[in-house]
Amino acid sequence: MRRAWFARRFDFWRSWCEEAKAARKPRAPHSKKMNKSDIIEEAAKRSGLSQRESARGVAAALEVIKRELNNSSVIHIRGLGRLHLKPKRHGFLPSLLAGGSPIPIPEGRAIRLTATRRAVASLNTEPLKLVNKTNSGGNMKNERETIDNQHTATEGSALGLDVGTSRLVLASGPSERVKAKAELNAFIAVPYSKFTESILKQNKVSYQLNGGSTLQVYGNEAARFANVFNTEVRRPMNGGTLNPTEEYSMSVMQAIIQQLVRKTKNGETMRFSVPGALRNEGSPNLVYHEAMLRDLLNSMGYNAKGINEGLAVVFAELEKENFSGIGVSCGGGMCNVALAFMSIPVMTFSMNKAGDYIDRNVGNVTGELPTRIRLIKEESLDLSRTPQNKYESALHIYYDDVILSLVESLRSSLAEQKNLPRIDKPIPIVLSGGTAKPTGFLDKFQQAIERDGFPLEISEIRVAEDPLTATARGCLIAAMYDA
Repeated sequence: MRRAWFARRFDFWRSWCEEAKAARKPRAPHSKKMNKSDIIEEAAKRSGLSQRESARGVAAALEVIKRELNNSSVIHIRGLGRLHLKPKRHGFLPSLLAGGSPIPIPEGRAIRLTATRRAVASLNTEPLKLVNKTNSGGNMKNERETIDNQHTATEGSALGLDVGTSRLVLASGPSERVKAKAELNAFIAVPYSKFTESILKQNKVSYQLNGGSTLQVYGNEAARFANVFNTEVRRPMNGGTLNPTEEYSMSVMQAIIQQLVRKTKNGETMRFSVPGALRNEGSPNLVYHEAMLRDLLNSMGYNAKGINEGLAVVFAELEKENFSGIGVSCGGGMCNVALAFMSIPVMTFSMNKAGDYIDRNVGNVTGELPTRIRLIKEESLDLSRTPQNKYESALHIYYDDVILSLVESLRSSLAEQKNLPRIDKPIPIVLSGGTAKPTGFLDKFQQAIERDGFPLEISEIRVAEDPLTATARGCLIAAMYDA
């Protein structure tokens, strides 16, 4: 009997060892570290969903995990293991583009998984495929647009906001699929009546009640109303900063920002653009402007911080050049310029000749409203061809004035720099912003640079991939590094 007992114990231990050995075999894939893109690819493979849908699911799951880990530092997941929040050292990721520079990763905190034996043993099981059910009714386009709008401000833990005099642009999403959404930074007041308010609601037009006397239509619809009523829009900002003569500047700005991004309780990182100091003039209200925007965004639950507008263009467009070069943002209220070396700003400045300067002066000499001039400029202006009418003739003249003033300011600012770094190779200049968008702007700028020489050797001059979103994308990149 004793021998039989030992035989049963021996069989038990042998079978247990065999099971343990089998469980240890699949450890090889567990030893490989996975980054976010690997997880998205694996989720798409196992679920049958698209890369876009998988990216959203992974981003949402990681946000929940981060929030829970901040509360308890450890999460126990039945059948999987324990998630720990541990310190992360500074390092680098491979470039997203072939031949590009490594992407720096700041130190911070990272999530580590200690998997159970059962979880490791099940890594090689067949993936579960989800069956996508086809909806047989409803407006699928509207449903997709609703889903996209719901995720505008929640994809990932970083957001970039371009706070321009003419437009506000929000950039969100992963770096390989950035989404941008814009609203006109303007409003118009129309007489109040219940009937008018009802019509605005039915047509989903954004508005504010102004003490019952007027309705303030803001955002993209403001330009349409101004065009219909043959009047000028009102601007919350003037010359790149908050308009001190407009009593509703902050309330309208807040409403427009809330059109783009919702309030949050998760403390997502947001970086917003701020202009540089005006050359030879200073900007006395720049500190106030940045502080008011930061307080507004912080009150909405974000970890908000300003970033120079020209530097944001460098971040968005000059990754291959190790973030070294000159970024120029030609917006509505200002032209902003930044010279950076290895992402470090060496020189920044702004000038107040830009899109609004052109619209205002062309309107004065042609007898037309600046709002109409802006529409002509954005829809049909071609600086490379001979002007076709009096509006285009005036636009050519004032565009030449802005370009020559910008190049001369850039030359003078570089000449005045006493501690300019010794850059051993030519650097690029990237142009962005709505004012730089018309055909022929690049050629005129290049001719002005070459006409009288330039203090630095230039490798190329080009327009940003998307001039209207470059600043917002640069703010997003800065937010990603800081998140």
